[in-house]
Amino acid sequence: MTTPAQPQVHGIFDPATWTVTYVVYEKPGSACAIIDSVLDYDPKSGRTSHTSADKAIAFVKANDLKLEWILETHAHADHLSAAPYLKQQLGGKTGIGDHITGVQKVFKGIFNMESSFKLDGSQFDHLFADGESIHIGAVSGHTMYVPGHTPACVAYQFGDAVFVGDTMFMPDVGTARCDFPGGDAKTLYASTRKILSLPDTTRLFMCHDYPPNDRPVAFETTVAEQRANNIHVHDGISEAQFVQMRTQRDATLEMPVLILPAVQINIRAGELPPKEDNGISYAKIPLNAL
Repeated sequence: MTTPAQPQVHGIFDPATWTVTYVVYEKPGSACAIIDSVLDYDPKSGRTSHTSADKAIAFVKANDLKLEWILETHAHADHLSAAPYLKQQLGGKTGIGDHITGVQKVFKGIFNMESSFKLDGSQFDHLFADGESIHIGAVSGHTMYVPGHTPACVAYQFGDAVFVGDTMFMPDVGTARCDFPGGDAKTLYASTRKILSLPDTTRLFMCHDYPPNDRPVAFETTVAEQRANNIHVHDGISEAQFVQMRTQRDATLEMPVLILPAVQINIRAGELPPKEDNGISYAKIPLNAL
């Protein structure tokens, strides 16, 4: 009996957005996926650049990898996706959970997007259903529906590695906020328990790290470590306790710096809005709407 291939994981930390982009692959020369890429964006000038994405591209080329999938765990509110740039440079298909259509509907209204913007997720090459199989060469995996932070969050499991998105953070940081449109603390609690029901040795990879107390950046942990030490959802924390904590905490949080440009671009699979008659794309800033 052949032992299933376990993935190798290369994380690229973006200090401007505290985001980790992952390259997932079997071995040099194999297929790969890139999860949660970052398009550099300067909110003061409105300029985009590719420093973070180019690091992922350099790793893929240095290891002779073939990019098959460009995956998003959700429509991020804290960074812009570099998916179109990666696809242009390396090929591959874009994918996200199939509940993105509900997020598109909500934010099309908030941003009063063009009437031609479709609400069927067709901006992405593939929409993944809960539990759907996904392959990176010889590495087999599947999606896990883990809503709560947003209604469309998914995690991706390949072998013993799970990419949890914003469902949870490192044990000393806790869990993600639930006060964005469609978010729900009770739902997030159920999603965390789903992840924490996996075998203790399962590797968990965070989408972000916000290190407290000047500790070094870290983004890999295990189910056992999270169950023992996560400050918000360790074993023994009840749903009611979590919901009370999360609700009170979320009420004190400011909006992410990049939420307005990020969401309206990320629900387009990272494409910029259509250029206007002067040849420039514009991101909208809705006043007094959020």
